[in-house]
Amino acid sequence: MPVISSKGVKNSMYRRVLLKISGEALSSEQSVICRETVLDTVKKIKAVRDMGVQIGIVVGGGNIMRGRSAAGMERNRADHMGMLATAINALALQDALEQAGVPCEVQSAVDMDRFCEPFSARAARRALEEGRVVVFACGSGCPFFSTDTAAALRAAEIGADALLLAKNIDAVYSADPKTDPSAVRYRRISYDRVVAENLRATDLTAITLCKEQKIPIRAFALDQIEQIFTDDSIGTHIVEHE
Repeated sequence: MPVISSKGVKNSMYRRVLLKISGEALSSEQSVICRETVLDTVKKIKAVRDMGVQIGIVVGGGNIMRGRSAAGMERNRADHMGMLATAINALALQDALEQAGVPCEVQSAVDMDRFCEPFSARAARRALEEGRVVVFACGSGCPFFSTDTAAALRAAEIGADALLLAKNIDAVYSADPKTDPSAVRYRRISYDRVVAENLRATDLTAITLCKEQKIPIRAFALDQIEQIFTDDSIGTHIVEHE
């Protein structure tokens, strides 16, 4: 993949990205929101922003509440609670980024003017161009859609060069490598093959949207956030053609 040349970007293969991180990127076994974990994640994001990369972030809410996993609860209400969980995580991330000297703006798909700005694609693009990290809260604002799908949507709306999925596994595999030692690691794979083989790199709606909008996807481990911008071999590239 060629390096994208852009004023202010130092040795990065991307100029503007949408980074999706899970709620677990802010938590620990002892705490729903762990200060040390948050600061470690923010340190990586800051290093990338210091390269000159424009960063939009969608953060999940699974450390607090994941709507689709709420047994016995009406799905609309459960997903609304999940959206609120992502807002809490977004504010925690904003606080840590600003304390680290990184200007940050939270935009929410659900109106909550007391806490953050409403989502606007134009405002988000402007904030990114001005050097702010933009954290998108409340997913897409609609139930039944995952935060991965929201990340794909925001990637399209801000004109991101790529959707970067920071996962708890370092790449896309043919099977779960934790349970299947013969699982094959993919370095590069097509959108269609991910869907056809049900590889669970992300949900089908996100894959379909990225395919339609020609947005490449990188799936990689959370602790590789810095390296993903300069090392083409990290993670899995999900693209039109293998």
